[in-house]
Formats: sequence, C-alpha cells, structure tokens
Amino acid sequence: MNKSEIRKKILKVRKKNSKNLNINFNSILKILKTNKSDGKIIGGYYPYNHEIDAIKILEKFEKLNYQISLPKIKKNSQMDFFHWSKKESLLINKYGIPEPTSNKVVYPNILLVPLVAFDKHLNRIGYGGGFYDRYIKKVKKIKKIITIGLAYSFQKVKKISISRYDIKLDFIVTNEKD
Repeated sequence: MNKSEIRKKILKVRKKNSKNLNINFNSILKILKTNKSDGKIIGGYYPYNHEIDAIKILEKFEKLNYQISLPKIKKNSQMDFFHWSKKESLLINKYGIPEPTSNKVVYPNILLVPLVAFDKHLNRIGYGGGFYDRYIKKVKKIKKIITIGLAYSFQKVKKISISRYDIKLDFIVTNEKD
C-alpha cells in the first residue's frame, strides 16, 4: 500500500477504535530519564481527528515544571511552537485546530508528534503536509531534540515507504504496555 492508502485505512480504523485508549505517562518519563534531555521545554499538539490526547500528557508535564508549547501553522506550510499553559485560552485556526494565543516562540527539547501510521523502523505517516518533517529538520539544526510519536497500537503497519523528506522519530509510544 502507498502512503495515501495506508492513511485512508488507518484513519477509518482510528475513528472506530480510539475511545478509552490512553498512553501510559510513565512510558514517556522512562524515555526521558534514559535519554537525558538538555531542557524542560516540551512541544505537544491539540488532538485532532481522533488522535492520542496530548493535552492530558502536557498537563502532567506542566505539573512537573516543564514549559509546555503547542504549534501554530504559519504561511508556506511552516510551523512554530509557542509557549502555552493550561490556564491560557486557545484560538481555532483555519484547519479547525486550536492554537495558542502567545507570540513567544520556543524550541522544544522534547517533541510529542502526532501520527496516522508508523512502522517498526520509527517511520511515520502524518496527514501528508510535511509540517512535522520540516519542523523537526529545522529544530535539529538549532538544538538537540527528542522526538516521540504518540499512537494507538493498531496504527502500526508492516512497512512505510519513505522519501528523502521524511524524518524518522526517535521513539514511538503506544497504548500498549512496554
């Protein structure tokens, strides 16, 4: 199957099966303890289209004194992350996704990445816009970043064919136990 076919199939399955499945927060903490991060700035995302709820995870990190951030989509299919706190409001963007109102750009040390599908080699398929691939490539030129994909176990596929623009993740955490 090509990326488009995989995307279509997994999105259909995810819509039916995503209820009451959660990521174990301790799985993420374990990754961070094992792979020392240079800082406590974490980038997440607002869940869209039955994605894993990263907001619940970000709230737990905020309680552990991490600075949390969410993306804003910019012109030319670019994206940056902006400081956000649970106490602050969000504005809906043109894609229907809530974004922070802050204008304080931050560069996360840890990035929680949404995905549609993944394989055992840590390749991912998103919605096809390349936003995260471009962003990760840009940030890796500035600083060390740990990328962690969040997914349901049923989003795993045998193989994803990749292009030169695709950026592999460092880790993928699912709803299944380690």
